[in-house]
Amino acid sequence: MHSTRRDFCSQTLAALLAPAALGQSATSSVRPNVAAIDHDRILAAADRSLTEKPNPLTTIPADRSSGPPNDYYSEPGDQSSAFTAHRDALSALGHSVPALAAAYVITHDDRYAKHAAAHLEAWFVTPVTAMTPTLEFAQVATSAKTGKPEGVIEGLPLVEIAQSIPFLTTSEALTPASLEAITKWFISYLDWLNSSRTAGLARDMRDHNASSWLLQAAAAAKLNLKDDRPLTTLRHQFRSSTIRAQIGFDGNFQHELTTPNPYRNSLFNLDLLAGACELLSTRFESVWEYELQDGPGMRVAIARLFPFIANRGTWPYRADSAFFTQLPLRRPALLFAARAYSRPEYAELWKTLPADTSNAELDRTFPIRQPLLWITRPRP
Repeated sequence: MHSTRRDFCSQTLAALLAPAALGQSATSSVRPNVAAIDHDRILAAADRSLTEKPNPLTTIPADRSSGPPNDYYSEPGDQSSAFTAHRDALSALGHSVPALAAAYVITHDDRYAKHAAAHLEAWFVTPVTAMTPTLEFAQVATSAKTGKPEGVIEGLPLVEIAQSIPFLTTSEALTPASLEAITKWFISYLDWLNSSRTAGLARDMRDHNASSWLLQAAAAAKLNLKDDRPLTTLRHQFRSSTIRAQIGFDGNFQHELTTPNPYRNSLFNLDLLAGACELLSTRFESVWEYELQDGPGMRVAIARLFPFIANRGTWPYRADSAFFTQLPLRRPALLFAARAYSRPEYAELWKTLPADTSNAELDRTFPIRQPLLWITRPRP
């Protein structure tokens, strides 16, 4: 009998998810206590952040930039003497604000909220220091006037910053006026993501660059409580184009397998798309369940990669050119998919893996560092 692609996907999925084959207990929890598991880690990171002063772009001159000091500017990392100070500052902000917000969720200690608010004020509210809501000058190559589509990925720290904001609104540290200004900043950033040619080229790529665009757009759109049309548009895009463009019939991210770091980029892309599924899903509609009529969706993608996360040595493709043995790290996609698909083995594996890395290059492909902010509902 002829086997369709959908039949193949279903059979592969069933084999990969069989609890007996995975050696996991069916009674394990799909909802581990993230607050308890990450308690010490969160407070340690937040306490370090309490000692850090706001460091907006205007305090970091970019001499080769043709724009004003509020504009984000970077150069490709493979370029000699590349300017990456803005990238590093935004990355640091993407560590600090979510850690402070998570600590505030756990302790209700207003010190953490106040310090997070001070960072947000400097970066997104105060006109003199606020970052221009674009990445038009990210990864500007020598003699080029604008950045590259691949530069959009440098905005990923903005995702968890946006995710932090609803948790800070219960503190008096974040005033209604500041909240409105921050929300407007992210709405403007979403407008840029949708209107810029540079951002559009990133959106239309068929790999982690496109997933990065999607996750950032979803995070920005989620903050706009007055208009849910952007989120509806992004759901349609995920169903109609993202799945088909990125996930092969066997669950692989085909375009990541041809990169110099296929393992790292596959895991990176899985986290990006898992985060997008979390942001785009509602109580009435789960984006996790989207599948093509003639192919797979996220269920098959996570099932395909799960054994290789559990045992890196089973990875059947070319090893990464760098840092292969320092992976996989504790992928948030495992935690999110455990909840979405009721797969306790995913949650059990998530708990066993290292939560952080001191490797800056790997850290840039680890976009979600405070899963507590993703699986907890903000207090009204």
